[in-house]
Amino acid sequence: MSQKVLLNEKEVNIILHRLACQLIEKHHKFQNTVLIGLQPRGIFLADRLAKILSEDYKIKNIPLGYLDITFFRDDFRRGDKPLEANKTKINFLVEDKNIVFIDDVLYTGRSIRAALTAIQSFGRPNEIELLTLIDRRFSRHLPIQPNYRGRQVDVINEEKVRVNWKERDQEDSVYLIEK
Repeated sequence: MSQKVLLNEKEVNIILHRLACQLIEKHHKFQNTVLIGLQPRGIFLADRLAKILSEDYKIKNIPLGYLDITFFRDDFRRGDKPLEANKTKINFLVEDKNIVFIDDVLYTGRSIRAALTAIQSFGRPNEIELLTLIDRRFSRHLPIQPNYRGRQVDVINEEKVRVNWKERDQEDSVYLIEK
């Protein structure tokens, strides 16, 4: 198994600031916008973006939540080992809000479909957008595209994209792993 660096720490940081600026362009002061990180790995990206928006761009009180989509996935009962659920933490109303779903890698689109179903339990949003660090553009099973993307990569289906975060993996990086 070999791996190739797609993004190093400096490149990840530049992309995070660009994505934060794109969010500011669209949502200004975030009066009616909430950020929702998709469990498990989208929460690291969501936390980092919320921190950048707050500390570097002085946008305060951005609602940030985490959404677990485990039981809404269409492959929930298809695997050999049972899926482990994560915690959903949404302590604000989503009714009539603009939601930005945040995930690390957009692959088949199935996680986003599950998130669209799961969020309905919390109300009816005004608008839903998608922000992803990595867009594996030729791997879609569903017609889902991100509104904000960090990097678009062309990956063969046997290859895997792994995003590392300092908070969990001791480094910010993105690798292409060949099996």
